Amino acid sequence: MTDNSVKTCSYKQKNYTKYQNIKSAIAFLLLLSGCSQPFRVSDTQWQTYSNSRYGFEFPYPSNWTVLAVPENDDGIVLVSPRSQNVEMRAWASNLSPDTKNVIQPNFQTTQGVSGVLLVEVGQQEGAMKLTLTQGKVTYYWQGKSPSQEFSNYYPLFYYIAQQYRIKV
Repeated sequence: MTDNSVKTCSYKQKNYTKYQNIKSAIAFLLLLSGCSQPFRVSDTQWQTYSNSRYGFEFPYPSNWTVLAVPENDDGIVLVSPRSQNVEMRAWASNLSPDTKNVIQPNFQTTQGVSGVLLVEVGQQEGAMKLTLTQGKVTYYWQGKSPSQEFSNYYPLFYYIAQQYRIKV
């Protein structure tokens, strides 16, 4: 092997490596551009759902659509503008006299109300469920999405669960 052939191979190898790095960088940037932005409270326009029958409220993004409000005014269903498979539901009900709260609280809202927050992610669907009991009323809130998208919605759902308020 002569010096010229070595230099030629070395030059070709450097160019090949250089182009591979550029292709990798472009692929990485394309991948990042397809990712959704992280949830930011300050970037979101908010509305507040207030329930007059049971006296609870929570914020929700203003671009979400109200899908249903039952005639008895015990709650609401909201859907994401991006997908009908992403929704939030909130409702309340009176406790029956023999109901006993046996689940230990593991969550506290910014208002200071303790409750139970469950996160369940199955193969098809992920859900965050908040249950609060005050006096003779149990309050429920849940956010759900397809499992593969749940990590994108988790920060939004968690924020809303924190901001859930019971009017006293």
